[in-house]
Amino acid sequence: MQAANRGARDVGAPSVGCTIRLPQEEAPNPYLDIQVDFHYFFARKYMLTKYSLAFIVFPGGFGTADELFEALTLIQTGKMRDFPIVVFGEAFWQPLRTQLDTMREAGMISAGDLDLLKFTNDPAEALDHIHSFVRRGAKRDQRVRRLRLLGEGRA
Repeated sequence: MQAANRGARDVGAPSVGCTIRLPQEEAPNPYLDIQVDFHYFFARKYMLTKYSLAFIVFPGGFGTADELFEALTLIQTGKMRDFPIVVFGEAFWQPLRTQLDTMREAGMISAGDLDLLKFTNDPAEALDHIHSFVRRGAKRDQRVRRLRLLGEGRA
């Protein structure tokens, strides 16, 4: 999280941190302009997913995996709009990719569910993935607006 906050600060964007106090965690990072403290993980995850335009996931522990799977589940079940999820560290996440393929082969998830994730080690590739997702969404939104106008007889 610190790297994301520092990157925001470096380009003059507001740096927001959704923090949670844990016994083994250090103090909040020094790059926060706005700090929102949470007591419960579910409340923090809700805020992270509600206001995110993309997820970029780096190697981590239980909390990282929990946040990743929460976002995937909410998108898969239609409870949340979809957004790009980039997973950095291909070697670290290879066992997860194998497990996801096993889940797909067993019919527990679809091939389309795997399209929600982009595994990479390349920042440019991650950015391209996010940009192409945004462009597809903008085109989809234009089609929806056009259909609404047609339905209202204004097109």
